Order: sequence, then C-alpha cells, then structure tokens
Amino acid sequence: MIVTVFRSRLRPEARDEYMALAPRMAELARTTPGYLSHKSFVADDGERVTIVEFESEEAQRAWSMNAEHVAAKKKGRESFYSEYSIQVCTVARESRFPAKRA
Repeated sequence: MIVTVFRSRLRPEARDEYMALAPRMAELARTTPGYLSHKSFVADDGERVTIVEFESEEAQRAWSMNAEHVAAKKKGRESFYSEYSIQVCTVARESRFPAKRA
C-alpha cells in the first residue's frame, strides 16, 4: 500500500474557490483504479492534512498524473496554498484492532 500525506495551509482569500473544487478532486481520486481511501483533517492552527491510500505506486502515480488533478495542483500552487508538503510512503507493516460491538 502507498500512503500520501498532503499537508497544507490555505490562503484565506482562496477558501471558497478551494472548497468548490475539493469535492471534484475527491470524486476523481475515488474513481482512480487502485484507490483505497482518503480523509482530510483541519488542525486548530489552520493546517490541513489529507491522507490518501492507494493499492500500489502505479495507482498513486496515475492519480498524480490525472490531467484534471494536474490542473488543480497548478491552481493550488498559483492561488490556493500559502504552503504545502507531500510525502509519498510505502507501508511496511499494518495492524488493526476492530473493537467488538455489543
């Protein structure tokens, strides 16, 4: 499994435009073969973190190279983000603990 961690800070004036585009990017990610999941979080200090899981490096690369996603990334650099970082990681080990429900 490949996990992408995308950390960012939005420019205040870009919030509305970003929020209008984000659902489309989520939809595109979900339709990429090999997509597993994604979740986004916003910290109290305004930092945004999105964690995306793909089955393979090839699937993650396909998402990264999707033409609409490439255009959105360009828009992000030009006007949405004051800063961001991306980490693409290979999962070495995973464990889960599902609690039993009564």
